[in-house]
Amino acid sequence: MVSTAVIVVVALTAFWLVLYSLFGKKEIDPETGEPVEKEEGLSVDFLVAMWRTKRLLGFIDRLSRVNRRFWKVYGDIGIALGYMGMAYVFYALFMTALKTLQTKKSPSGVQLVIPGVTIPLWYGLIGLAVVMVVHELSHGVVARAEKLPLKSVGLVLLAVIPGAFVEPDEEKLSKAPLRSRLRVYGAGSMANVVTAIITALILSYAITPLLVPNGIEVGDVIKGAPADGVLHKGDVIIAINGQSVKTMDEFIALMNKTKPGETIALTVLRDGKELNLKLTLAENPDNPGKGFIGIRPNQHVTSKVGHDGIILPLFFSLYWIYLLNIGIGLMNLFPLVPLDGGRMLDDVIKEYLPERVAKPIRYATIGIGLFLLALNVLPAILNLAK
Repeated sequence: MVSTAVIVVVALTAFWLVLYSLFGKKEIDPETGEPVEKEEGLSVDFLVAMWRTKRLLGFIDRLSRVNRRFWKVYGDIGIALGYMGMAYVFYALFMTALKTLQTKKSPSGVQLVIPGVTIPLWYGLIGLAVVMVVHELSHGVVARAEKLPLKSVGLVLLAVIPGAFVEPDEEKLSKAPLRSRLRVYGAGSMANVVTAIITALILSYAITPLLVPNGIEVGDVIKGAPADGVLHKGDVIIAINGQSVKTMDEFIALMNKTKPGETIALTVLRDGKELNLKLTLAENPDNPGKGFIGIRPNQHVTSKVGHDGIILPLFFSLYWIYLLNIGIGLMNLFPLVPLDGGRMLDDVIKEYLPERVAKPIRYATIGIGLFLLALNVLPAILNLAK
């Protein structure tokens, strides 16, 4: 029987072959005879598809002219946030990498963001769409506030990863004053952080007060654990040995009273039906002497005011918008080109240091950055491959 992985690989290969055959031909400059990128429309290169348009440039122009002073101050705050975020992300990844080398264990410092695989499909897609739109729009508005021209805006597909972009005139950008360039670079993550803050406030003061904890949801079942074959992903545990369980604290307290080898009774909601199940506990690897079910538990919530079909999707959409904006926004400040943080650091080094000093520093930064990133990303890739 053909595995799902093989089917996916074959389908993706066929998709890219068809796409390349239809749109892979490049336009030729009649004067130089060299291939040039299309200014508008769809262009396809090896595993990279880009759709460009100029239609949104007018909107970005109008937005940038509303109050140029505001956008300049906004860009300055973005610069400050950019360097603080850069230091924080570098420190966090450095400490995780150091722990990996010292303990020879692999705590993942960076999580892969793949909708439907590592994060929920629809909530993940909504969150990523918001991340890309506010990030690139912010780059574009600040660039126009600095009177730097934009060539196009558009969408990009990198293998299976969707994205969006605002394409500045790189030649004009490279010749702009350093402060203008830094404003443009820092604006993207600035927008992501602002979006995360606004979303967190809405969640805290408008949505969360409407929710009540109502059981422990099985986020995943660990293979080979006692729960394997007994519990399913999405089950909601509402009682253990007849004792009601509504909050994570209650779940932890009850599990701390159990022992390895003990058989417990679980009352579970599955597809709206209440089930009574039994399983024999193993030993908790993180808490020796205590019982272990073998699930990744999540707090299950319901709405106090009813309308769960509206309140809960809204809550989870906002939650993933918050989480992805703060996570991706900060990660984009990691000091490694072509990330915004890398460009901010690289431009400052080139501006204030002579080339003979700047060059080895830039190479060292790239080497250290790639090494730290590898130590942090590799565990996430290995976990995904299991």
